[in-house]
Amino acid sequence: MVSFKAGVAIPAQPLALNAHRKLDERRQRALTRYYLAAGVGGLAVGVHTTQFAIRDPRIGLFEPVLQLAKEELDRAGRAVFRIGGVCGETKQAVAEATLLRSLGYEAGLLSLAALRNADDEALLSHCRAVGEVIPLVGFYLQPAVGGRVLPYAFWRRFFEIESVIAVKIAPFNRYQTLDVVRALVATGRQDIALYTGNDDAIVTDLVTTYFGRRIVGGLLGHWACWTKSAVGLLKTCQAITDSVPAELLETGVAVTDMNAAIFDAANHFHGCIAGIHYVLQQQGLLEGIWCLDENEGLSPGQQAEIERVRAAYPNLTKPDDDFIAEHLDEWLR
Repeated sequence: MVSFKAGVAIPAQPLALNAHRKLDERRQRALTRYYLAAGVGGLAVGVHTTQFAIRDPRIGLFEPVLQLAKEELDRAGRAVFRIGGVCGETKQAVAEATLLRSLGYEAGLLSLAALRNADDEALLSHCRAVGEVIPLVGFYLQPAVGGRVLPYAFWRRFFEIESVIAVKIAPFNRYQTLDVVRALVATGRQDIALYTGNDDAIVTDLVTTYFGRRIVGGLLGHWACWTKSAVGLLKTCQAITDSVPAELLETGVAVTDMNAAIFDAANHFHGCIAGIHYVLQQQGLLEGIWCLDENEGLSPGQQAEIERVRAAYPNLTKPDDDFIAEHLDEWLR
């Protein structure tokens, strides 16, 4: 099996809720079973797509969702790289990292959104504290969904932290993407893997050489749906060693068009989680599109946009739809 360092497809796991906005354990397990059957090489749980609100003590879903994923991954019969989201200020982040480690997760995807006003010294001190507990996957989350701008100078020092094993580059910004890769190249470290989180530029990121380095895989909310097709797309991109075929670039445009619909780019990503839920609902994996926040849902016109891209790119959607229809009953047992 391809190693995490060499590059794998990693979906960000959604949260399966029922009509009362409570955890639907059966469908939560079904999601993990689907991803495993689709051939993913990793799974990210407790991240933005899972909804950060699972950490609210009144909701209390952070550990249960991590545990459900762990149980299904333990049954997989093959190695699947396990990443858990780590959020909050240092005390909370260290506690979350400790929980992840106790459950057998192999790395923490470190969100810095809670330290919005901290300077680089404070951010790096925070990262080191968490990195003493669990290996780190750095995370450049786009500001539109709660992230903050992280300059080259921060990344240059972040990559000097020994426990950093990878970075998810997800600012949805070409300039900021270059900042991250250039900073890593400057350190000379070859043991840190580059993963794209730029759901708006998936194919572009995966077929481009940046300052002599390749982005080896993806850790993407977009890959939480139509996942089997995504696994195949990654393999196609990884096989590129010379010129990129025009057909693959056209596929990249199609994927970005699909992402604009799913992630609700027209409405500043308000419906990005609900858009993923809608696709999974139409396929039968989820019962509904409910989010923990009652104010989160599809934006006006978003459903029509998703249906438009579903019809426009059947080569990227229908194989996965058919695959789910064939196996759904066994995943829902």
